[in-house]
Order: sequence, then C-alpha cells, then structure tokens
Amino acid sequence: MIYRARGSTGTLRKSALLAVSAFCMQMIAGGAQAGDARFMEVSARFPAPSGANDLCRSYAWACAGSRGQRLDSALEFDLVRQVNRQVNAVTRDVTDRQQYNMEEKWALPTRMGGDCEDFALLKKRDLIRLGVDPRRLLLATVLDRRRNAHAVLIYRSSQGDLVLDNLSNQIRPWKATGYIFLRMQDPRRPRSWVGVQNKT
Repeated sequence: MIYRARGSTGTLRKSALLAVSAFCMQMIAGGAQAGDARFMEVSARFPAPSGANDLCRSYAWACAGSRGQRLDSALEFDLVRQVNRQVNAVTRDVTDRQQYNMEEKWALPTRMGGDCEDFALLKKRDLIRLGVDPRRLLLATVLDRRRNAHAVLIYRSSQGDLVLDNLSNQIRPWKATGYIFLRMQDPRRPRSWVGVQNKT
C-alpha cells in the first residue's frame, strides 16, 4: 500500500476500495446505529493498514491506553493546534518509495521528511509527551476529497472528533473535511483497528 502526503495511488487505493466495499456490506447488513454525529461511529474490527502491522511493537506509545489524566480543555486544544501547525511547517513531504524504496512504511519522519501517516504519528507522539491522553489521539485512514488514500490523526475532544491533517493547518470536525473515513484505531483498544460509519 502507498500513502502520500499529497495524495496517493497504487495498492493502497485498492485496499481503500476494499475497505469501502466491506463498509457498504456492513451497512446493508444493518450495522449502522444512531449516535452523536460529532463523533465517528465505529463498526466491526478491521485489519490494520499493512504498513501499521508492526506499529505497536515499534512505538508502544502509539497504541497506549489511557493514563487517567486530563488537561484543561482550552489548554489541550491550544496544544493540539500548535503541534498540528508546527509538524506541518517543519516536516517535508517525502514518499516511502523515495525514502525507503518500499510501498509503505509507517514510521516517524526522518531528516528527509515523511508522508501522511508519518506526520500523524509525529503529532500523536508530541501530544502524548505534552500530556494529552493517548486514547484521545487515534490514527485513521481516509479517502481525501480527490478520493486518494490518506492518513490523519483524530483528536477526540469533548466537542467531537477533530482532524489533524498535513494537508491543512486548519483543524476541522471530521464531517467537515469532505473525506470518506475508512478505519481508525479502536478508541477502547488502540492496538486494534475498527471500521468507521460515514453517515450523512
């Protein structure tokens, strides 16, 4: 699979289409339930993206559970905005093919830079270090507005799920992005991944 910071093609798109197909099958089977539209509703477990198979082994913090701590909401959101903007400003867009000579590798950015999931990982790490509860920071895969495969970081604020994206410094509610959300880390068990229900 391939993730690229400015869009992607290749086997990741095939995987994304398979995830959309599986999602549609779940909807047909009646898997959707009513809930608060500010937060994403999850469905059945999904396999992790291929590049994320060793994520928890490589970065234990990326799959950590709650620390039982809570920052002041205003302070926490300020930190989220600062980290999103800073990482976007200092990290160059570099594909995994250019950097590792492989289609997909989920890793922190190197001195060369990184692609979209690398941006998301770095934001998650930095926010955890600043005291944000890891279970409020969830990696997710989407189809962007051009329907290219993409990865973002979800911040589960008290007001809803917000998207930290390397394509924009603006932090938006998940439904305002125009993206099709495919899967994300399970909010209850971040070592696992779940499908996302994209209801209008």
